[in-house]
Amino acid sequence: MSASNENKNHDTSKLGFATRAIHAGTTPDQYGALVPPVYMTSTFAFDTVEQGAAMFEGELAGHFYSRVSNPTVDILERRFAELEGAEAALGFASGMGGITSTLWTLLSSGDEIIADKTLYGCTFAFMEHGLTRFGIKIKYVDLQDLEAFETAINPATKLVYFETPANPNMRLVDIEAVCKIARNGDLISIVDNTYSTPYLTRPIELGADLVVHSATKYLGGHGDLIAGLVAGSSELMLRIRVEGLKDMTGAVMSPLTAHQIMRGMKTLELRMDRHCATAMTIAQSLKAHPAVKEVFYPGLATSSDHALAKRQMYPKGISSQRSGQHFGGMIAFELNGGTQAGRTMMNALSLIKRAVSLGDPDSLIQHPASMTHATYTAEERAQHGITDGLIRMSVGLETPADILADLTAGLEAISHVRKQAA
Repeated sequence: MSASNENKNHDTSKLGFATRAIHAGTTPDQYGALVPPVYMTSTFAFDTVEQGAAMFEGELAGHFYSRVSNPTVDILERRFAELEGAEAALGFASGMGGITSTLWTLLSSGDEIIADKTLYGCTFAFMEHGLTRFGIKIKYVDLQDLEAFETAINPATKLVYFETPANPNMRLVDIEAVCKIARNGDLISIVDNTYSTPYLTRPIELGADLVVHSATKYLGGHGDLIAGLVAGSSELMLRIRVEGLKDMTGAVMSPLTAHQIMRGMKTLELRMDRHCATAMTIAQSLKAHPAVKEVFYPGLATSSDHALAKRQMYPKGISSQRSGQHFGGMIAFELNGGTQAGRTMMNALSLIKRAVSLGDPDSLIQHPASMTHATYTAEERAQHGITDGLIRMSVGLETPADILADLTAGLEAISHVRKQAA
């Protein structure tokens, strides 16, 4: 048997997460290449005019233009769909490309969205300053309050949108409970799963209709690409592909980017294990430090979301394979002394980079109020639970002791500055 025919019909759906992250969706290559080829082509030739017409009509499967589909991106889409427990998936040029393509497809003037009170800054800006210009109403609701959510639904409401954990304050939303209410109200439920990845949480298994990701983050995992992914039913994915992606945004993923994401996903389980373990250690250390006012991390027993995190961040088929608890690689915290203390601490860091984004091998730290969430006004940040003193940290893959030493030095700088001022 030639290499190109091996495992041709191999079903990976019952295999472990790491195995599927490496093998799912792979199609045989005529040369037996282990790594799927990168098809750097804009268009595809037809055998006949009739074949081309059939593809354009949707009567025949196949690739005819890379703004619609591409063989390399297709492998990534099938692999990601399997990891998320979805029927299908779509790749985009960015996470915002995925979000905007999805919402432009599903909404019309006069419709209403219910969104959680805390959202990523650019998602908030798109909804609040973009969609509203076209007659779409955004209603912000604290989705931890299920009664308030149920009360907020009216005949104009088309979908509910939320992140969990939320960027940047780490609030958790009960996916299963919210999606059950959404289903009963005939709403489409959309969950941003960027922080958790399908290794920690699989919203579709909990009842969500669609899952969106900034693949720039943990899925790519190396800080060297910009991309987005959306997963859901085959019907919704086809609709978003031919409406939102093809005709409305053109936010198409490059085949080379798809190749990079697949390379990153092969080590997703290993990386997430390290991110999570180190984040727990750091959260516990910060919690005990006298300079720290409050730590927001669902892995801490003192977190108001801890019980939900223990239940929700353990997908079927994975929790039994893990050693230890896994609650993500993101931490938010506030210092005694507020914003100025935070600036002093962050400016004193040498190993941890002052940078936005997350999920990189490098530990990153930033000030949401003046950076990722600067799209909110001060009043809006107060309403949406984003305090001016909040610090967001993406815990990297460096030696944990080195990350802790750098953080400790930064915290010590606060008292040093205060002594000088006195």
